[in-house]
Amino acid sequence: MNGVGIFLTIVIGILAGWIASRTLGRRQGLILNLIVGLVGAWIGAALFSAFNISPQPGFVGSLVVSTAGAIVLLFLLGLLRR
Repeated sequence: MNGVGIFLTIVIGILAGWIASRTLGRRQGLILNLIVGLVGAWIGAALFSAFNISPQPGFVGSLVVSTAGAIVLLFLLGLLRR
């Protein structure tokens, strides 16, 4: 998450986790949303790098990357649970 501080990193993580959980129809708490969003940021950055995609720097770009990674994370966890 380039160009954002620690506070915005936490906010982006919570928002990304929340958006991903709503997208996949799950209900989770604030802390779990934060964890999913932060891990999703790492996964999203790896995926975007693998596909040579350069997101917009700053808040919006970080939110997009984190949300995409969080959706992938929750989807894979859903597959493992079955």
